Amino acid sequence: MRGVWNGAAVGFVMGYAAFRLRTAWLDRQTPFPTIETPDAKAYGAARRGLMVTGIARSTASLAMTAFIIAEPVERALAPLPRVLRAPAFIALLGLIDGLRDLGADYVEGYVMERTYGTSDQTAHAWFADHCKAVGVGTGVAMILGAIGDAIVRKAPRRWPWLTIATAPVVLTIANIIAPMYIMPLFNTYTPLEGDLERRIRQLAARYGVGEAAILRFDMSRQTKKANAFVTGVFGTQRIVLADTLIENFAEDETLFVVAHELGHYVRRDPWLSIGVGTVFLAATIGGGKRALRKAGGRIDSLTDGARFAFYASLFSTLGAPLMAAISRAVERRADVFAVDATGDPQSGARAFRRLREQNLAEDEQPKWAELLFSSHPSLKSRIARLENATW
Repeated sequence: MRGVWNGAAVGFVMGYAAFRLRTAWLDRQTPFPTIETPDAKAYGAARRGLMVTGIARSTASLAMTAFIIAEPVERALAPLPRVLRAPAFIALLGLIDGLRDLGADYVEGYVMERTYGTSDQTAHAWFADHCKAVGVGTGVAMILGAIGDAIVRKAPRRWPWLTIATAPVVLTIANIIAPMYIMPLFNTYTPLEGDLERRIRQLAARYGVGEAAILRFDMSRQTKKANAFVTGVFGTQRIVLADTLIENFAEDETLFVVAHELGHYVRRDPWLSIGVGTVFLAATIGGGKRALRKAGGRIDSLTDGARFAFYASLFSTLGAPLMAAISRAVERRADVFAVDATGDPQSGARAFRRLREQNLAEDEQPKWAELLFSSHPSLKSRIARLENATW
């Protein structure tokens, strides 16, 4: 029976890769035209389709790796010193996946956004960013993989508890390293100046973040969409605004968006995220370990580790709706904070309407999609609550 499922996984993954590679080739020969009047519902439906397909493709790809590719790759790496096998194993699997999925990544990450008019990025610039993202992701995975492999080898019975215990530390370090060293690889961050910077600093000072760096970044390099965020812990706080936000939103609208993001910091949402992420990791480790044991295996090799990762990913997918629900609750709380901080819910309503237009976002997704996948409440509900001041 496993052979049938493995064959189905291989057929789906390779068939989809071939289909997307052909589409990418056709686009490179004659670029698909931009839609003159893009429709948010059509764009949203296309993104949802890619999301559902992506989950199926990711699951099938992990199955193919765990049950077909991993074992011969591990045998090929046997001459290496044991300490180097795990990072080499991850790097080689990442290379295989990256080459196989390049066509799909190009079509779904570049062609679609250009076609719907949400990006003016060139193919060369997209490819450069894609290579950097893959390189960073693979490097991080190699480091974590090497550490994880060492923990499993040294503590074969206690490794789940040790992994869970170290997760908050790893996530905290990531919150420090990512804004300072990783994000600048993709965009240029410069200090924000002028009246808007002064108003933001006054607002931030009311909540103990007056010394945070207030930056703008060239998000327009990748997309026409707008965004802002507050990031960092332990003195590395940064209030960051996209140039697409600054240049297209009124100052009071921008201030409301910043107040919303500031609400995440004031309400300690980064720490909440670390805590929830650790609990979620514990659940996926427990589920993956139990599934591996029921399948008659335990982690004695890198191939076993790949199979554990497959089973754990299934539990992660099942738990995603709960994580989305928590995220939506956190976002609603940040909206409440922004209203209290600015005293201007109407600016918030205008900001969300502008976001809807600029980001080609739907007013409301189908209910099933919101419940299963959405990390934010619908724009329709958020605008209605701001306009009616119902909290």
